[in-house]
Amino acid sequence: MSKQYWLRSMLLAGAAGLAFAATARAEDPIRIGVIGEESAVAGASLTKAAQMAADDVNAHGGVNGRKVEVITYDDHSSAADAVRAFQRAVSQDHVSFVIASYISEVALAIEPWSARLHMPFITTGAASNEISKQVHKDYAHFKYTFHGWLTSAFIAQSICDAEHDLLVEPLHMKTAVIMSEDAAWTTPLDARYLECLPKAGLKVLDHIRFNPDTTDFTPIFRQIEAKSPDVIITGISHVGVQPTVQWHDQQVPIPMAGQSSQATTSTFWKDTNGAANGVITASAAAPGVALSPLTIPFTEAYQKRFGDSPSYTGYSTYDAVHVIVDAFKRAGSTDADKVVAAMEKTDLVGTIGRWQFYGKDDPFTHAVKYGPGLVTGITFQWQDGKQVALWPAAVANGHVKFPSFVKLPKVTN
Repeated sequence: MSKQYWLRSMLLAGAAGLAFAATARAEDPIRIGVIGEESAVAGASLTKAAQMAADDVNAHGGVNGRKVEVITYDDHSSAADAVRAFQRAVSQDHVSFVIASYISEVALAIEPWSARLHMPFITTGAASNEISKQVHKDYAHFKYTFHGWLTSAFIAQSICDAEHDLLVEPLHMKTAVIMSEDAAWTTPLDARYLECLPKAGLKVLDHIRFNPDTTDFTPIFRQIEAKSPDVIITGISHVGVQPTVQWHDQQVPIPMAGQSSQATTSTFWKDTNGAANGVITASAAAPGVALSPLTIPFTEAYQKRFGDSPSYTGYSTYDAVHVIVDAFKRAGSTDADKVVAAMEKTDLVGTIGRWQFYGKDDPFTHAVKYGPGLVTGITFQWQDGKQVALWPAAVANGHVKFPSFVKLPKVTN
């Protein structure tokens, strides 16, 4: 064999090998890492919904013929475990995007690693304002982070708007006590509460922040009752069952409204043995509520597959997978910078409304936009085992109804 023939054969073999490798790469699945908290209602709903969305995408041809593969990690509600999972997802499992957590402390711990490793990342349940504010402060480094749920400020504003329409106007409520767990997401939530509740017509009589490890809420409820407010406005996510059960069992005569994240899934009724009756909470969506043409079909499919309704993170995560896939398609690549640029141009209708992200000139850079025609969330009330939508009025399917032990303010002329 001549040297020239041998070289030509090797070059042809190499070219064939490269072509095969390129074909194999084109057919390899696109991996999305999903970091959740399997022992928590919201964290488990997040991972389940991500898999549902990937299955839907793959049933419709994937991303230009490539399947989407979801790789899940349980961070056990630990920021350190979440960071390790994020590092593994990037270095070992070679993901092209990461979805993570309903816990703000976890999202804030991951955010610097997203910047260092140039890995696009979206949180679909954490709410702290600082997540998107960090992107605004140092866009060049933190542009890889997106905030796929309402910021704490927008959650609070949504609640203030809802309580004005539901409690102030028709029921003549005038006073409130804020009761929030001490966590990263509630610091900006409470700050906005203190600003927007008075504007909504509710004078704030007290502001209570408690340790999320609290098991006995009796002293807190006694402190609240001593103030005689018309309503308790909550900011609770890591807790939910215990304060709700104790509120019911102690017949606290003051209604509870605001944000109770654990109450956003159908398991909450069973978990509280019906003590949730009368509790009002903000959420992303609810069974039977058509925020878009996709909401009810997704809810019913989720219930059929898993036996429960999705928590708020289920809706936002399902949408986020489709938002990411849309960005992959428009970018024509999984290159991080190209995907980020495509994500910034997102305009997609999901189960919770129309998804767009704030630009780098906005204080909440890369947070999902809040407002009519975009994403507002809803407010519902637990009534006889059902989540009854109360607000916005356009999607409401019921009216406020409290259990008999709740005392409403007397109307005076």
